[in-house]
Amino acid sequence: MAEAHQAVAFQFTVTPDGIDLRMSHEALKQIYLSGVHSWKKKFIRFKNGIITGVYPASPSSWLIVVVGVMSTMYAKIDPSLGIIAKINRTLDTTGCMSNQTQNIVSGILFGTGLWVALIVTMRYSLKMLLSYHGWMFAEHGKLSAGTRVWMALVKLFSGRKPMLYSFQTSLPRLPVPAVKDTVNRYLESVRPLMDDGEFRRMEGLAKDFAFNLGPRLQWYLKLKSWWATNYVSDWWEEYVYLRGRGPIMVNSNYFAMDFLYLSPTTLQAARAGNVIHAILLYRKKLDRQEIKPILLMGSTVPLCSAQWERMFNTSRIPGEESDTLQHVKDSKHIVVYHKGRYFKVWLYHDGRLLKPREIEQQMQRILDDDSEPQTGEKKLAALTAGDRVPWARARQAYFSHGKNKQSLDAVEKAAFFVTLDDIEQGYRKEDPVRSLDAYAKSLIHGRCYDRWFDKTFTLIVFKNGRMGLNAEHSWADAPIVGHLWENVMATEYLELGYSEDGHCKGDTNQNIPIPTKLQWEIPEECQEVIERSLSTAIALADDVDFHSFFFDAFGKGLIKKAKTSPDGFVQLALQLAHYRDMGKFSLTYEASMTRLFREGRTETVRSCTVESCNFVRTMEDPTESNENKLKLFQLAAAKHQHLYRLAMTGAGIDRHLFCLYVVSKYLAVDSPFLKEVLSEPWRLSTSQTPQQHIDLKKNPEMLSCGGGFGPVADDGYGVSYIILDEDSIHFHVSSKISCSDTDSHRFGKNIQKAMVDIMGLFNLSKNCTK
Repeated sequence: MAEAHQAVAFQFTVTPDGIDLRMSHEALKQIYLSGVHSWKKKFIRFKNGIITGVYPASPSSWLIVVVGVMSTMYAKIDPSLGIIAKINRTLDTTGCMSNQTQNIVSGILFGTGLWVALIVTMRYSLKMLLSYHGWMFAEHGKLSAGTRVWMALVKLFSGRKPMLYSFQTSLPRLPVPAVKDTVNRYLESVRPLMDDGEFRRMEGLAKDFAFNLGPRLQWYLKLKSWWATNYVSDWWEEYVYLRGRGPIMVNSNYFAMDFLYLSPTTLQAARAGNVIHAILLYRKKLDRQEIKPILLMGSTVPLCSAQWERMFNTSRIPGEESDTLQHVKDSKHIVVYHKGRYFKVWLYHDGRLLKPREIEQQMQRILDDDSEPQTGEKKLAALTAGDRVPWARARQAYFSHGKNKQSLDAVEKAAFFVTLDDIEQGYRKEDPVRSLDAYAKSLIHGRCYDRWFDKTFTLIVFKNGRMGLNAEHSWADAPIVGHLWENVMATEYLELGYSEDGHCKGDTNQNIPIPTKLQWEIPEECQEVIERSLSTAIALADDVDFHSFFFDAFGKGLIKKAKTSPDGFVQLALQLAHYRDMGKFSLTYEASMTRLFREGRTETVRSCTVESCNFVRTMEDPTESNENKLKLFQLAAAKHQHLYRLAMTGAGIDRHLFCLYVVSKYLAVDSPFLKEVLSEPWRLSTSQTPQQHIDLKKNPEMLSCGGGFGPVADDGYGVSYIILDEDSIHFHVSSKISCSDTDSHRFGKNIQKAMVDIMGLFNLSKNCTK
C-alpha cells in the first residue's frame, strides 16, 4: 500500500506568495505501516536464521552451556583442561581488564566454543545417521532391533521443534554411484526392449564406456560431488529446464485441479478472495518457517526443503541461450488477468494483509471493469507460451524501458499470477468425461495467452467458481506445489469458509484503493512477434489430447489387502495397459524423489523390467494359470519396489548418466554410449501425485483430482495419477492427436481394464468388475 500512496503523500502548489505544501496524513500513515511491516519481516527472518543456523541445538542452550562452565569455574573445577587459563593469559596481555572480568570473559569464550563444538558434533552425527538407508529395504511393517536403535538415535540428535529449513545442513550429499554399477543397471533395464542383436551391440558400447571413458568422466563428477552441495540438481535445472528453447507450455508446465465434486461457492470473486488469502497465509508461514519439514518413517527421517525457497515472488526470465530464475525477497502485490487486461492488486492495507472479503471486493472491481484492452495487451502472455528465443529478443527490444518495463516488472515481481477466466470449467455430473477432459486442457494451456506461463504458478479461477493451478517446472517438482495446493484447499474449505449467500466472510472496505491497470505501449513489430508465438502455442495446444478420469472400482485399501504397494500395482497395470494399447513394450519413466539428500530433486525409475514384461506376457496368455500369473506379478512388483528404493537412495541410473554426459560435453569428448542413452525416447512417462495433507477419512467430500502434464514423446503417453483414498484413484492421460498410434481415451480404457484384470488374480471380497 505504501508504494501506491507515495505519489500523493506530498502535494505542493506554486503561488505568488510562495510554495503551498500540503501533506496527506493518510498516505504518510500507510507508508509508516508498510515500513513497520517490512521491518517485522526482516526481524522474523533474522531470528529464524539464527534458530536454523544453530540447529539441532537452540539459542537458549548457549546460556545453559555458558552458565554450566561458569558454575564449575566458581566451584574451583577446570572443565577446559587448561584452555580457560590460556585464554586468561592472552587477555591479561591486553591490560584493560580486571582479573574478575578476565575470568568471566574467558569462561564465556570457552563456553561459546564448547557450544559450537557440540552443535558441529550433533550435526555431523545426524548427517552420518541419515546417510544410512538400510531401513528403506526392510520388509514393510517389520523393523529390526538395529533399525529401532537407529531411529532412536536420529530422534535424539534431531533436536526439538524443527523449522522448515532446520535439517538442511544435516542432510547427506547425494552419492555418486560406481560407473560399472550404473552401466549394469542400465543394461538390465533395456534388455526387455531389445532383441539379441541390438542388446549385444549396446552391451559392447556400454562395456567400452565403463572401462575407458567412464572412469575419466567419473573423476570429474566425484570432484564436483565433493565441492558442490548436490552433483545433479544445478545441471538438471539448467540443462533440462532452463536451456530448453521450445515452448514450456504443455512441454514442461503442469497443472493441479480443484475438488472433484465439492463446489464451495459459485461466485468467482469470492472463490478468488478466499483462495488468494489462503495462499498468502501459506506464504506467511513459509516466510516464518512455520511449515513443518516433511518427515518419513514415523516422523523420523527428514526430506530436503530447499525447493520451497523460490515458491513465491519468482519468475522465469527468457534468454537467448538459457533462461534464468529471478527471485525477489518480498512482493506486496499480485497481478490479475481478466478479459485481456492486466491489473496490479496490492495485498496489504493499514500494514496488514487484506482479508478474504476485501480481496473478493478487489476481484469484483476487476470483474466489473468494462474497459477495453490496450493495443497488443490482450494476447501479450502468448510470448510466454511460444518458443523462448523470440520471447527473449522481444523482451530485450520492447520491454527494457519505459512503461512496458514497469508493467513487466510488476508481473515478474508479483507474488504470483492470477487469471479470472471468463468461461466455466470443472466436473459436470451430466457429462463427466468431456467436462474433465476440457477442464484439464484449460488448465494446461487455456487460450495460450491468458496464463503467464513463466510465473512459478498461475492461479486460475473460472466463471463458475471452480479453480486450478498451472505451475512452471524449473524451480520445483510437483510434490512441492501439491503441498501448497492441498494446504490452500484445506484452509479455504475448513477454516475460512463462506457466508450463506456464497460471499467470503467479513465486511468490505471502501477505503482500499482500486486495482491499478498496467499500462503498455506495444508497437506493431512486437504485436507480430506475439501473433507468431501464439500460432506456435495454438498448434501445440490443439495437438494435445487429454483424458482425465476417476477410477472407483477399488483403491489402495484393496491393493494393500493384496499385500502389494499401491504404486507398484498401478505401474504394472500401466505396463499391461500399454502393451495392450501399443502391442509392444516401451521405455518407461516413473518420477521418484531424491529429497533424502540435500538439494535432491528427482530420479527415474525404469518401470519396464524383465519381470514386468514376463508378467504382462503371461497375462495375455489364456493357457496360463492364475497361480502362475500371480506369482509373476509378485516378482514384478517386488522388482519395481526395489528399483524405486534404489532411485530414492541415490543408486538410480539416469541422473548419473546425465551428469556424465554433461562432463563429456565440457571436456569436448564424444561418447556413442551416452549419446544413444540420452536420445532414447520415453514413450510412457508416468508420475504419482502424493496425497499429503487432506484427510479424506475425516472429510471424504474433499476428494481432489490431483494434476497432470503433457506427453514427453510425440508418439507416447503421459500418465499422472493420484491414489486418493481406500476406494479411488484419479488418472490423467495425455498424448498427441497428430500421432495415429496413440489415443488417450483408448489408453484410459485399457488402464481401467488392466487394473480390474490384475485385481481379479486375487481372491478378495470386493467386487472388482465394476
